[in-house]
Amino acid sequence: MYRADRRTVTFSLLALLAACGKPESKFRGYSGPPVTQIVVNKGPRRMYLLSGQTVLKSYDIGLGNQPVGHKQFEGDGKTPEGVYFIDRFNPRSRYHLSVGVSYPNDQDRAFATAVGRRPGGDIFIHGWGPEGNRFAPNNRDWTAGCIAVKDEEIEEIFAMVQGGIPVVINA
Repeated sequence: MYRADRRTVTFSLLALLAACGKPESKFRGYSGPPVTQIVVNKGPRRMYLLSGQTVLKSYDIGLGNQPVGHKQFEGDGKTPEGVYFIDRFNPRSRYHLSVGVSYPNDQDRAFATAVGRRPGGDIFIHGWGPEGNRFAPNNRDWTAGCIAVKDEEIEEIFAMVQGGIPVVINA
């Protein structure tokens, strides 16, 4: 076999192996209608992504480990209730991917301060990730106050939402 033929065969084999071994990306594209609002209904554990009045997607969710009632203090295990906004994106989340919710707002901070406590923070919509996989199958409400969905679902959400959209969290 000629040297040029060997190079061609070697290159072809390497290209084939590289194509087969390429891991699937957790970053997806989205080209549908814009998400204009996220609605979370804590009671039935459902979250909806809406464009205007149209539901684009809905998800079963997990909540904080003490899901009843509004988050008031750091460490209370509750998921906030009220109107917040998407304020950040974390592509390196330990829970696969995460989308930040603007808790605490001014009222949350004022209440916690008035009773000598800290309101907490770092509330996200996130995947199960390696930590969540240990808890989620057996206990739906396992977070410290966040909203959890399956990893493949947070990939969709991460692609679909933009900063600044409202997140309405109902009891």
